[in-house]
Amino acid sequence: MAYAITQTCCNDASCVSVCPVNCIHPTPDEPEFGTTDMLYIDPRACIDCGACADACPVDAVFPVDRLRGPDTVFGDLNRDWFRDHPSDHAWGAPSFPRSLPGELGTLRIAVVGTGPSAGYTAQELLRSTSAEITMIDRLPVTGGLLRHGVAPDHQSTKRIVESFASVFHDPRLRMHLNVEIGTDVSHQELAAHHHAVVYAVGAAADRRLGIPGEDLPGSLPATTFVGWYNAEPTVPAEAVELSAAERVVVVGNGNVAVDIARILLTDPDRLAATDIADHALAALRRGRVREVVLLARRGPEQAAWTRAEFLALRQLPGVEVVVADDPQVRAAIEPAGVEPGAGAGAGAGAPGSGSGAALLAGLPLVPYDGAAAPAPGRRIVLRFLSAPVELSGDGRVEALTVERTTLAADGRVEGTGERDVLRAGLVVRSIGHRAVPLPGLPFDERAGTVAHRAGRVVDPATGRPLPGTYVVGWAKRGPSGGIGANRACARETVDALLDDATARALPVPEADRRDFERLVRRRRPDAVGLRELRAVDRAERERGESEGRPRVKLATVPELLAAGRRR
Repeated sequence: MAYAITQTCCNDASCVSVCPVNCIHPTPDEPEFGTTDMLYIDPRACIDCGACADACPVDAVFPVDRLRGPDTVFGDLNRDWFRDHPSDHAWGAPSFPRSLPGELGTLRIAVVGTGPSAGYTAQELLRSTSAEITMIDRLPVTGGLLRHGVAPDHQSTKRIVESFASVFHDPRLRMHLNVEIGTDVSHQELAAHHHAVVYAVGAAADRRLGIPGEDLPGSLPATTFVGWYNAEPTVPAEAVELSAAERVVVVGNGNVAVDIARILLTDPDRLAATDIADHALAALRRGRVREVVLLARRGPEQAAWTRAEFLALRQLPGVEVVVADDPQVRAAIEPAGVEPGAGAGAGAGAPGSGSGAALLAGLPLVPYDGAAAPAPGRRIVLRFLSAPVELSGDGRVEALTVERTTLAADGRVEGTGERDVLRAGLVVRSIGHRAVPLPGLPFDERAGTVAHRAGRVVDPATGRPLPGTYVVGWAKRGPSGGIGANRACARETVDALLDDATARALPVPEADRRDFERLVRRRRPDAVGLRELRAVDRAERERGESEGRPRVKLATVPELLAAGRRR
């Protein structure tokens, strides 16, 4: 029986490298790698060896005959992808690890950040060179997006952090956490102690709606809401108030918006078995949220969620998913092959067809009045072709005015002038992220990223690279691609760095590793190293063990520092 890849696929291609018959695609050498929702196994070519399942860092690979309930659809998804992407599974040209000439000596490389892109960068460097690595993070814990971005009910996805354990414990790597570049140590000081600096700092800023009332209490960016339920130390426990909200509007319909809707409506008893923040779990238990509206300016075909995430949303126990009726939306869904309201079983909507509207076929199309109280029960309302115009309320958000939209022939969104009001106690904007300008580095305002060329940071005015300065991850390419996409991104940046090293183009550090460690201790006496990090990990796991949870996160910087000292 063939194997199939399921919802939690991380796209990092660990499975591709071990498949003996090359039946997992797209591979890192193929154009679609990093842009597809997930990777796929061809059931016609799979030899049932199980190597991919053993290699998968997030337990996403299963024999098709072992898939149960909502997961059975993934057998069809894997099969149908190859219907649209036929392959003879021929092997491409072999590739070999990079290496550096021995006479270059030992490079010292700083990596700023400890999330997936930083982890893959350090992994590549440690495997292909004899370099000494310095990892730096502004928070007193590692993980980045893996710790503070992945939803708590996706515990298997978080397991990819285990693949970085050997990286963080490598004797050639030194870790300095609770240290912020640009505040505690400047870029120039960092560069003066290393041959090269790689920035893996993500995209920490949210895009704004630019409408009146956006700054009212009860209007939040998605990063705040996600950080709140994931115990991000810079997001206070009181950042989200749910006690007065029966309806929440999430502006956007990407995977982050889907995560927020799912967390808001999942039974708190189910979330209690995860690593969700204690304060978030308590608030969700007290909360009154019964309806979440996912608001989109465009239509069903342009929905930004991935198929795997949306199919999981349709199977959320005790939660009905409905579509707000609209003639244009109805016209988009009905040709998908299933009449609206015909049932929302796992096979409804021909999920393997690649059509965004096909995923909605079978969901109820309902008249929707956002000015009225939410309907009985718990439900998610998908409202398309609606643009936010204004937030209003007496001291905090109470309502969102929206304008109905239409799509022009050239794909532009145009307002129709028809407006209505959605009463809501909380509005979360989830319309994308931007990198944050870093002191001492050029920034591309238009792209919202660090200015670069193939990972080399460049001066936008001249196009010339800044010697020894590189970027990787979302700060490099923008907020696109899942966790595994950072692997290929890191490889490109590391290749550029190694090319520059071979060409003797890297600057020679003015000071050594010990000088940098003394500088950090002087500037940040409370900096956290590997020993303290291990103590934090033990403390969180011990707290979790006593409650039947994977861990109970420490949610503030003082708590994390105190746990690190108890080693």
